[in-house]
Amino acid sequence: MAETKGGPTAAGDVESAPRKSSWKYIGPGIVVAATGVGAGDLVATLIAGSNFGYTLLWAAVLGCVVKISLAEAAGRWHLSTGRTLFDGWASLGRWTTWFFVVYVVVWGYAYGAAAMSSSGLPLQALFPDVMDLEWWGVLTGVLGLVFVWFNKYDVFEKVMTVLVGVMFVVTVYLAIRVTPNLGDALAGLLPVLPDEKDSVLNTLGLIGGVGGTITLAAYGYWVNAKGWTNTGWMKVMRLDNRVAYITTGVFVVAMLFVGAELLHSANVAIASGDKGLVQLSGILEKEYGTATSKLFLIGFFATSFTSLIGVWHGVSLMFADFVERYRKSRTGADGAALTGAEVASGARERSVPFRAYLLWLTFPPIILLFQGQPFRLIILYGVLGAAFMPFLALTLIWLLNSSRTPAEWRNGWLSNGMLTIAGLLFLVLCVKQITDQDWGSFF
Repeated sequence: MAETKGGPTAAGDVESAPRKSSWKYIGPGIVVAATGVGAGDLVATLIAGSNFGYTLLWAAVLGCVVKISLAEAAGRWHLSTGRTLFDGWASLGRWTTWFFVVYVVVWGYAYGAAAMSSSGLPLQALFPDVMDLEWWGVLTGVLGLVFVWFNKYDVFEKVMTVLVGVMFVVTVYLAIRVTPNLGDALAGLLPVLPDEKDSVLNTLGLIGGVGGTITLAAYGYWVNAKGWTNTGWMKVMRLDNRVAYITTGVFVVAMLFVGAELLHSANVAIASGDKGLVQLSGILEKEYGTATSKLFLIGFFATSFTSLIGVWHGVSLMFADFVERYRKSRTGADGAALTGAEVASGARERSVPFRAYLLWLTFPPIILLFQGQPFRLIILYGVLGAAFMPFLALTLIWLLNSSRTPAEWRNGWLSNGMLTIAGLLFLVLCVKQITDQDWGSFF
């Protein structure tokens, strides 16, 4: 019998779910919030605050609400059916398998380099004379590999929670330090578009960029890894999910405050991408002193490294699930469902495919750290990344309105509405990403 605290149990055990939701069970939501909010999200929010002040605060908040619906749907599928999300995807046809395979191979290769570089930047800024950025990146990637390789979900969750605490303290401290104009901030909750060219697309990009890509799909796997495998945990999962995106909301709103007060009011521009955060540390040092700058860099590292180890763990779980499905189909056991109980047992985290994908995320991307990303790979990485979110929204609508899901747990009008809005939003962003690529040079 599983313990009510929700720890992983042996596959096939019956979960003893709590009678009501409680804060003490929270865990996977913290993990998905930490993984989903990377340095890129913070920079995008900073730049939005720098360019438009508080005008797009409503868009940042709406982005969190949209992601709540996606993560809730993924978690609801796992708990209501007892099957994993990849098992659900596979039931929709072979096209989902092919998309997933191409995505995790190409995206994982490029993301590994980006995550290691992002985690290395604040360390290089903190210790500038120790070694070059590339070697800091290698160090963080290998540390992430070793940590995930030798630890199960419970330790992983505890470390993520500590790092989220660091992120929370740093971002809230900065938001308070810049003394936000609360009147303007409240006005920013009204849905108003800036009077700028391409303001609609820029606003949609901010909404879509708040907290998560494939990590939203990984949420259901973390729910199972926690030991939640049936509908008795549904209320707990929903509370956990709300905590995830309230936490995310605090991060992005705090950074928008910093952008609006520190950058917009002084008409200071920063670079897009992770290097913008290094620039911000220099601005903070001039305005508030070395201690505040160093504290920010520590928060920057926590933000980047949680995204790194979150992807190292969550996407490796999904890849291991894919391989298990393929193995079953090859041995004639195609009808055997991939269950959440198998994830809860911890067997996936000890499997060869899980560790093979960990190696794929870590070592081949080191080449990109030293040589730069090939042009065609950058294009494929951008297109695949943009295509995943419409894919996730579409397939969740399909799965949760069909007989694959028990009637009690199928989508209602609110879930369908939010998932449809999410799907349309990400489809527009996907089309924009595709059309913005330099396809002439690609061929």
